[in-house]
Amino acid sequence: MIHYHGTPIGGTKQEAAKFLIGRHALIPFSYPVDLPIALDVCQSFCLDNGAFTAWKKGESVDFDSYLKWVNSVRSHPSFDWCLIPDVIDGDEKDNIDLVMLWLRIGPKAKGVPVWHLHESLEWLEWLVDRFEWVAIGSSGQWSNPGSGGWWKRIDEVMAVTCDELGRPKCKIHGLRMLNPKIFTRLPLSSADSTNAAMNSGSLKRFGQYTPPTVSQRAEVIAERIESNNSSAVYVSSDQTDLELFW
Repeated sequence: MIHYHGTPIGGTKQEAAKFLIGRHALIPFSYPVDLPIALDVCQSFCLDNGAFTAWKKGESVDFDSYLKWVNSVRSHPSFDWCLIPDVIDGDEKDNIDLVMLWLRIGPKAKGVPVWHLHESLEWLEWLVDRFEWVAIGSSGQWSNPGSGGWWKRIDEVMAVTCDELGRPKCKIHGLRMLNPKIFTRLPLSSADSTNAAMNSGSLKRFGQYTPPTVSQRAEVIAERIESNNSSAVYVSSDQTDLELFW
């Protein structure tokens, strides 16, 4: 599994570079300040369309500007893929239209569609049958990854994305799912979060023995995450709870 760390990383550019060396980064369209560092030092990187930031601000992603940005770096050997523009809490038609537009004018082999938990399972099945990678995004009443209701919805999602043995039919990316309590139970090929970037500045998180620099604190958080891997197959939450009980 690939662990993508969301950027920007706090501290100085030297600290950001030290943290990102040999790692996998997610670079947001909304704030791509660490892209030059990722191009130089990361094992690989992917591009985030900035929909989450836009959603928080009540805005939308500029499709044409994003596509131009993607095309400017997609030939880099460390570039993995980019998220196709989406509307997090838009209706299904909004996101279908964006995927279809991308299929017409975007780089098909590198575009990953986002399916949102509030959308139909039929749309998810269509995406799984046609794309090598599909990203799963938490939204609507299932906007908080890891909650009880969220896991029930994931059971339905995995029934579509996996075969009868729990093996994924395509590569699955978990948006905001780089939490070991989540990704160790899912057959993800990759996941992302801004945990290391956001919490490296929180000194109280580390207690009495606090690493002195931002990069060292981010390193501690990242190492704890990267020591875990995703599951090879999916086991439903009901079956998992039963196994834990026994």
